[in-house]
Amino acid sequence: MLKLIYSLYAFAKAIVTLPQNKMKMSQLNGKVALITGGTKGIGYGIAEALLTKGMKVAITGRSKASATQAAASLGPNAIGIQADVKSLESQEKAVVAVIEAFGQLDVLLANAGVGHFASIEDMSVTQWEDTIDTNLTGVFLSVKASLAAIKKSKGYIITISSLAGTNFFAKGTAYNASKFGLTGFTQALMLDVRNDDVKVTTIMPGSVSSHFGGRSPEDGKDWRIQPEDLGQMVVDLLQMHPRTLPSKIEVRPSKTASS
Repeated sequence: MLKLIYSLYAFAKAIVTLPQNKMKMSQLNGKVALITGGTKGIGYGIAEALLTKGMKVAITGRSKASATQAAASLGPNAIGIQADVKSLESQEKAVVAVIEAFGQLDVLLANAGVGHFASIEDMSVTQWEDTIDTNLTGVFLSVKASLAAIKKSKGYIITISSLAGTNFFAKGTAYNASKFGLTGFTQALMLDVRNDDVKVTTIMPGSVSSHFGGRSPEDGKDWRIQPEDLGQMVVDLLQMHPRTLPSKIEVRPSKTASS
């Protein structure tokens, strides 16, 4: 009898003392994420990373066909939703669709973004409004639509800002304004909800190999940050001990194109 008790004690102790990363790994299994603008590039790369950890993922896109096709390529634990981040009603419907499909919402990843770059003389009102309405107001609306569900699950909100949210450049009036605003918005949001056990982080990437700005992911090849790198970063954030919050993360290529 004493041998049995000792064996059970040793087994329980071994479970309790597993390395922290092993314990955290299992906590992502079955969690649910909503990724805006997830049909390609950064959003798609993050979706792939979350799915490898057993999560369920909903991705949104402005086109129903592209959202459905991207979700199908991600596998059975992904769904595609047509949604416009510039519409609160559209975002609310997306959240409802996620909860109907998966029963909960644990992570909002506000990734959808556009870029219009021109001097102030050449920047049109339409380009300005599209940039601000997508990159800044769109994140506000995504958060408004999902906050009740995120608070219920004591979940995580991650926004994708940019180094353009701290470094300004010529022909960046609209884009800089949207990303400076998004960085500030996210940090203020973090302070609003941290005592509700909701974590908030903004990730500020530099050059990423993606379709953004009309580029091809192959342009510049390997020196740029890859979408899967940001996917790994998101996984690391979600697995981090809940007492610690990296609220603002700058990330850039380790070398330049000319290196």
